[in-house]
Amino acid sequence: MASVSRTGLKASVATVVAGSSAGTLSWLGYNYLMSQAGAARGVIGRNIAKPPEADGVYAPGADNPELWWRAVPFDLHLMIFGDSSAAGVGALTASEVPGVQVAKLLASETGKRIRLSTKAIGGATSRGLSGQVDAMFVAGPPPDAAVILIGANDVTAKNAIHASAKRLGDAVRRLRESGAVVVVGTCPDLGVVTAIPQPLRSVVREWGHRLALAQASATRNAGGRPVPLADLLAKEFLASPDTMFSADRFHPSAAGYELAAKQIVPVLASALGEWQGGPLPELPHVSEAAQARTVAARLTAAATQWKAFARRTKPAVQRPDVN
Repeated sequence: MASVSRTGLKASVATVVAGSSAGTLSWLGYNYLMSQAGAARGVIGRNIAKPPEADGVYAPGADNPELWWRAVPFDLHLMIFGDSSAAGVGALTASEVPGVQVAKLLASETGKRIRLSTKAIGGATSRGLSGQVDAMFVAGPPPDAAVILIGANDVTAKNAIHASAKRLGDAVRRLRESGAVVVVGTCPDLGVVTAIPQPLRSVVREWGHRLALAQASATRNAGGRPVPLADLLAKEFLASPDTMFSADRFHPSAAGYELAAKQIVPVLASALGEWQGGPLPELPHVSEAAQARTVAARLTAAATQWKAFARRTKPAVQRPDVN
């Protein structure tokens, strides 16, 4: 599996090399990129600070949840699986946690009491999804709806794309077979994380895009509904990084989590048969905003500008005097 992962990442590096002038990056640079990927993994993966406690029952219009115990009624049970972005690392208060924001929006849309349970773990990759689903079955009956956010750590851990997507698909299938509606927020666009230096950012952005496409296919094949977070969030994250990112510059802030929740809830409510907002829009798969910031795109734009400048400044050819 490790060799497959390295092969795939080499292909992503090759994409950057191909977009650069010949000789700009050598295969010696591959080792450098791998070391930088490890450093990025260290920052992203190690921020496993426990987010605020947020589980409970959310009623329409209520700001705070009721603590759930067996006598507390609810209409729909929502469970959150995945990594630190699913758990809410970067959130400062319970109201900022993405699961809470999804639960509140879902309660408002459906008029129902939503019980929120969180199984997501900071630092998790797709390898951890089976354990989270196992924990769900041990804890009690399966939920009515599940939201999975996973992928960024698979990129920084250099996990093979096919294997990562398959593990996600297996988790989705188990949840669907238990009767739960499942919505997956696919791998975010790591091209928006400007704290990751170039050219590594272009490499992980390409790797993440490929993973997101594989995740979407695996999710649909398993009966779930994918939400491509890359393009849906990238433009705002690039435009307002100080607002959209938390203090660690990797995980979303409250505003970033709110934006993600607003993309997820319509798909989730529709899957539950509770959406009243009309036809859902066709969702994109790749971020044009982040794509424009890749090394290859910048070099292409610079070359185009240089050619245009050269044409404008090229001296006119003097015709010989025939008289």
